[in-house]
Amino acid sequence: MANVDFDSFKEVAKDVLDGATAGVKGFAIERMPFVKGFCRMCDDGWLQGWHERNGGNLTYRMTDEDINAARPFFDAEPREWVSMGVTGESLAGSYFLSTGSGKYMRNVADDPAHNIGIVEVNEAGDAYRIVWGLLDAAKPTSEFPSHYMNHCVAAERTNGANRVIYHAHTPGIIEMSFIVPLTDHDFTRRLWQMMTECVVVFPAGVGVVPWMVPGGAAIAEASSELMKTYDTIVWAHHGLFAAGPDFDTTFGLMHTVEKAASLYVAARVANGGSEDWLNKIEDKGLIDTCHDFNIAINESFVG
Repeated sequence: MANVDFDSFKEVAKDVLDGATAGVKGFAIERMPFVKGFCRMCDDGWLQGWHERNGGNLTYRMTDEDINAARPFFDAEPREWVSMGVTGESLAGSYFLSTGSGKYMRNVADDPAHNIGIVEVNEAGDAYRIVWGLLDAAKPTSEFPSHYMNHCVAAERTNGANRVIYHAHTPGIIEMSFIVPLTDHDFTRRLWQMMTECVVVFPAGVGVVPWMVPGGAAIAEASSELMKTYDTIVWAHHGLFAAGPDFDTTFGLMHTVEKAASLYVAARVANGGSEDWLNKIEDKGLIDTCHDFNIAINESFVG
């Protein structure tokens, strides 16, 4: 019987086992429900035509269960801390799943590890580091500071319920920002009057941020101020910014607002450019709808 080098055999077996484990680990984190839901939402937005090139971004604040499930797959050596340029102490120490800067939504589902990643916020709430994904020196979305500040505000307003922040380049809203005064009142009333469901889906209305350079502290602060009141914010000439408790609710909110915006533009074109509608939902109809659905309407936009 030939001599067996058991030490060499053990080394080979260990390499095979380590490789298999790495493969399972890489597969396992991508099959976790919160990652699957995140990837699906990216793909849904792409299929709507809201994410040309690398347009738009998405973040999700992970639950304790998500963190515990994902932790075994975190990098052995966390990457360096990066200053956000903003500070939000209320969610310090939180973990977020984020799309990557310069990454294309169309590629997320096919290759999550290169296009999205998990980032940890430090205990001061002013810096993050990547702990999984965003391979090959990728970074979280350049608008992560805006997302983080708005996560802080949305979580506080909803007693921690809101976990998703989504930004998309929705064409109807962008079109509206050319022809409608850039005020919360003007956008909200026009959107509410386009479909009966609108006042039910976003009864607080929508906030509006006039055009600003994206990705910086200024737009983060302007948006977070509006997020104290609204789940949905119009970024003029840029798109929509929305918050919600889960992927379905947040996507549904974005979809509803954008559909109403597209209907407004189409109806105005069909009406020769005029807003003098032959028929429309009156304020009493908006109020009665919210009453019947037991929803509190933003009374500053009716009456």
